[in-house]
Amino acid sequence: MINVDDDLFQSLTVEALESLPGEHAKNIANVAIIYAYEPDAEQRERLKLRHDQTLFGLYEGVPLAYRQGQTRILPDKITIFKLPLEMASNNIAELKENIRHTLWHEIGHYYGLNHDKIRELEN
Repeated sequence: MINVDDDLFQSLTVEALESLPGEHAKNIANVAIIYAYEPDAEQRERLKLRHDQTLFGLYEGVPLAYRQGQTRILPDKITIFKLPLEMASNNIAELKENIRHTLWHEIGHYYGLNHDKIRELEN
């Protein structure tokens, strides 16, 4: 496990986002990317997470594939969860890669991809 201050975590998140390949990552729009320490009670309940489960990230919004041309939609949100990512990382490089992987995964949900398709595109 590694522990970093909030400023470094935020910097690593920005670096990870900027390092994502392709136009899909560069073309996300109207999406707030934030971090929280861990999922809150409402998120845990909505996702039916057990006490021994957690998340690295969460996409909340209307995926592009389901908007049917609507343009007046509230901003989407991608939340990156700091504590679970720190617990899964042994050093700064690993933390940055875990953040990067999480961002890629949540951006996939923004485009309407399911877990299987996201994993397929990662390989």
